[in-house]
Amino acid sequence: MLYRLKNAGYKAYLVGGCVRDMLLGREPKDFDVCTDATPEEVARLFRNCRLIGRRFRLAHVHFGREIIEVATFRAQHTGEEEGSVIENGMILRDNVYGTVEEDALRRDFTVNALYYNINDFSVADYAGGMEDLRAGVLRLIGEPEVRFREDPVRMLRAVRFAAKLGFRIAPDAEQAIFKLGELLQDIPPARLFEEVLKLFLNSYAVQAYELLRHYDLFKYLFPATDACLAEEEEGYPHMFVVRALENTEARIAENKPVTPAFLIAALLWEPVRSAVHGLMQEEGMTEAQAIQMAGRDALDRQAGHIVLPRRFTVQSREIWQLQPRLMRAGAKRSLRLLQHPRFRAAYDFLLLRASAGEDVQEQCDWWTRVQEVEGEERQSLCQPPKGAKKKRRPRRRRSKKETAGPEAS
Repeated sequence: MLYRLKNAGYKAYLVGGCVRDMLLGREPKDFDVCTDATPEEVARLFRNCRLIGRRFRLAHVHFGREIIEVATFRAQHTGEEEGSVIENGMILRDNVYGTVEEDALRRDFTVNALYYNINDFSVADYAGGMEDLRAGVLRLIGEPEVRFREDPVRMLRAVRFAAKLGFRIAPDAEQAIFKLGELLQDIPPARLFEEVLKLFLNSYAVQAYELLRHYDLFKYLFPATDACLAEEEEGYPHMFVVRALENTEARIAENKPVTPAFLIAALLWEPVRSAVHGLMQEEGMTEAQAIQMAGRDALDRQAGHIVLPRRFTVQSREIWQLQPRLMRAGAKRSLRLLQHPRFRAAYDFLLLRASAGEDVQEQCDWWTRVQEVEGEERQSLCQPPKGAKKKRRPRRRRSKKETAGPEAS
């Protein structure tokens, strides 16, 4: 790709995280290209190209399942130029093109402003990124308050890179994060969902969570959960979230699949659990009814902060709704749950509850045993002890209207 752009007369560099990671001895997950070709010129050069974005116009070049993101050099602007919109310090549209030197100063962090040049196989550093890379410092290019106001999501990116790289955030950037965190409330909820996935569906999820809480940013992503964490019950809510994120890290380390549905269920479990207790005590609901209502309400409230796709929230609700049924371990109909498409996720969720301190270990052990055996041995686990009296179901009392018969009406 780089050579095709070069042969067509354009400048082209590898840039950003892939260069940073290679210099740190890490394997890059993806590769980004920066060029002086406009998105439309890139599209004319590559038939397998798709242009995306209005706020930040990009070219995605597809090679099988791989996508190479190609960006055009950006320039500084005031909001008056064509292709540029700035409102209250926030950049709403950023399509003013410039040179590679200008582009470097428009990037967020110095360690992400490193350019690999295929002409002489050198790394161009226009912002002091190499020095910060060696020092393990995450430093913003320019004045932190200005850069965070341009795009408040950069605060979440700072947390993510600090967690991923094990870097410390520069003191001036830290101060700005503590001061400007509330700007995240102005970010469209749909955009924040992608940022949450980047923060938590990885091998450094726990550290990202701890840093979000340290910088008081978590409350802008999951306010109901944060409110529960502020009123911790013997540390349970915090421990449950940590256990869930540790589980995510372990699955990724073992190359097992992870799903946003399980993450959503875990991050919103404490608001659901708290509401369930209230609905059962005050409204007289069964646990199953209370979980259904509490789950729906929790997701509705969360949608005002982060848009959660329905294909995931449906699964999250199923995970919650299976919890009362898993508590009836040993009942005759228990084995039917093994065929439920969400059984495994619900079972893993039950294990998390036990590891965080909930009194459900007995049920966990029973379901674990059921999955280890087959045939008659599995069936025997659902048989009542010998000599146990069968409980009689209470007869339903008939109303006066039913007793009186049709003539009474």
